[in-house]
Amino acid sequence: MAKHEFQTEVGQLLQLMTHSLYSHKEIFIRELVSNASDAIDKLNYVRLTDANLKDSYSDWSGQVNIKIDNEDNSITIADNGIGMNEEDLIASIGTIAKSGTKSFVDAMTGDAKKDSNLIGQFGVGFYSVFMVASKVDVISKKAGEETAYKWSSDGTGSFELAPCIKESSGTVIYIKLKDEEVSDYTSKSNIESVVKKYSNHIAYPIFLNYSEEVTEELSDEDKESGKEAQTSIEKKREQINEATALWTQSKSKLKAEDYNDFYKTISHDSEDPMAYVHTRAEGVNNYTTLFYIPKTAPMDMYRVDFQTGVKLYVKRVFITDDEKELLPTYLRFVRGVIDSDDLPLNVSRELLQENKVMANIKQASIKKVLSEIKKLAKDEEKYSEFTAQYNRPLKEGVYQDHMNKDAILGLVRYKSTNDDSKMTSLKDYKERANSEQKAIFYIVGDDERVLRNSPLMESYKKNEIEVLVLDDKEIDEVITPAIGAYQEWELKDITSCEAPKTEQSEEEVKEIEEKFKSIVEKITNVLGESVKEVKTTNRLSDSPSCVVKDPNDPMAQMASMMKAMGQEVPESAPILEINPDHAIVKSLNGCSDDTMIEDVSWLLLDQAKMSEGIEIKDTVAFVSRLNKVMARAL
Repeated sequence: MAKHEFQTEVGQLLQLMTHSLYSHKEIFIRELVSNASDAIDKLNYVRLTDANLKDSYSDWSGQVNIKIDNEDNSITIADNGIGMNEEDLIASIGTIAKSGTKSFVDAMTGDAKKDSNLIGQFGVGFYSVFMVASKVDVISKKAGEETAYKWSSDGTGSFELAPCIKESSGTVIYIKLKDEEVSDYTSKSNIESVVKKYSNHIAYPIFLNYSEEVTEELSDEDKESGKEAQTSIEKKREQINEATALWTQSKSKLKAEDYNDFYKTISHDSEDPMAYVHTRAEGVNNYTTLFYIPKTAPMDMYRVDFQTGVKLYVKRVFITDDEKELLPTYLRFVRGVIDSDDLPLNVSRELLQENKVMANIKQASIKKVLSEIKKLAKDEEKYSEFTAQYNRPLKEGVYQDHMNKDAILGLVRYKSTNDDSKMTSLKDYKERANSEQKAIFYIVGDDERVLRNSPLMESYKKNEIEVLVLDDKEIDEVITPAIGAYQEWELKDITSCEAPKTEQSEEEVKEIEEKFKSIVEKITNVLGESVKEVKTTNRLSDSPSCVVKDPNDPMAQMASMMKAMGQEVPESAPILEINPDHAIVKSLNGCSDDTMIEDVSWLLLDQAKMSEGIEIKDTVAFVSRLNKVMARAL
């Protein structure tokens, strides 16, 4: 028997599970039954598509067996599914293959409810067995192979693995219970309750095997004669779940509770979903879909190796749960089932992506999900919960899905200067705008507070023009310019567009430009290539200066495209605009001290950058200039 050390992260995970999930220990049954169902799904598919296995499994039908043993203080969960060989056992329960293992372990908080969700989401549910087990044996034989293997561990630092004897394929998990757990998990009623709670709609029968003390019934004559009733131990077997694929049932026969219970089965979530939509289509394509929107976003939603949440079936036969093209990536938070009558059982991943039937199902599914989200939007409180979780992936959809772009744009919400307590739709923005306004204005950055207090906002506030505050720069800077327009209104970045019109005439503007021409030239000479241009502006009221982008700069126009492709964007010099009505600029215009003009010119640029959240490169020089100017002022 070979001894193996657990991967470091597995050891950490086992420590956390043992100590942090005290009130949710029952989830180990949910996880092991779910794994058993997956194993049966896989064998069901393979036996229908693999010529080498068709004959061997022609009369096969999948089932899960749970056995409780009061004398041995143990529980056994067995399936007749695909099984595992030595390599599978090491890969599946000796290591965690995901690249995000460390972030998962770090995310464990000690909050039992939250952590129990993470376990299922991250696909490490097997380890939850060590919350109740002093020792675990896994005996497994892979379909089509001759050798079975036994994996054993007490959940501390290592596991043992050796060949063994097992007649049929499948997996048996023997759980020796800790003394304090015996009464909970050798109780027939407790096991039934947990299975009905989490696994009632597993598509295969789950049998409970148990022993029961039976007392013989005595006749009246035997009782009168003083005969004592004999007791015996009988072995019993009962099916304890409905074993029906819920999505195949009529919607009229199902209750919200049925849908919610099934969701928890397929998602490993302990919370009810935020919404669900069940559809049966008949006609050119025959298929059934059942989709759920989780109340809380999956932990791996922003990871490259995110786990897809949609299972594909063909005529109730499981095909895959690892195909990320069943729905577009911006809907990767959706959980559920697609069951088609028209796809071939042996459909390959490549064929799946090119198949017209699948393309039709995908488009119809997108529209159904977006329609359900639109229904959610009618309830402002509920929709604020939705946007808190999923606004960002919807923004991705605006960029990815041109066919449904308008529908998605109607669902995205934005922070705005209209009300800092709630978000707004583009439709509501348009309806609030004055009759002369023909554009939607926005500002992008990392910090909401900085954006709301940007000098660039001053003229918009003065003119009572609403501005969208986009503080998720990483995505907003790429997605928003790609929108182009919403219902014929162009989206304009206030950092690169002209300021709102003022009451100044052309003659007054020219007069101001002439009056400050000399100081503008001096500032331009001082700042050199650090700026593209220096000019007076009428967009400011309280601030002495601001920086804006040149809308005609081809590099600025290409920036969002380059960022979308993951390329580094070269930094473009900004335009520095100075406020001719501000005391600092007025004083500077009359200043004859070249040193003072140089220091203040740089301060005007640096403080304008800082106001926009732009990092200044030479902070030492900035502080030095600031100190000199303050010393002169005292």
